[in-house]
Amino acid sequence: MRADHPPEVPHLRGPLTPVSVTGPSMAPTLRHGDAVLVRSGGRPIRPGDVVVAVFRTRPELLVVKRAVRPQDGGWWLRGDNDLVTDDSRAYGVADVRARVVFRYWPRPGRVPRRPL
Repeated sequence: MRADHPPEVPHLRGPLTPVSVTGPSMAPTLRHGDAVLVRSGGRPIRPGDVVVAVFRTRPELLVVKRAVRPQDGGWWLRGDNDLVTDDSRAYGVADVRARVVFRYWPRPGRVPRRPL
């Protein structure tokens, strides 16, 4: 699942940033068209967190995925939709830029943590 962002600038601005979700890879947790707030900084990333990241092999692509485990100085990420494999299975380790903290559109609520 990609985050709408200009490909030439895969950076987030400010401590809280709105991000639009595109694609099916995080369904059912997040769906295409959902809008979330992400926080850069704050508490450390933990397995199970939904994050915004950049794959080292695809630095132009900002993605929304679930953190699975720390690996090689970055994170191994997976989408919640097992039928879509555009995650670390395809692109390897990613560098996390921020943590998704709140879904505000279309239905408000915290992004649930899922057992791994």
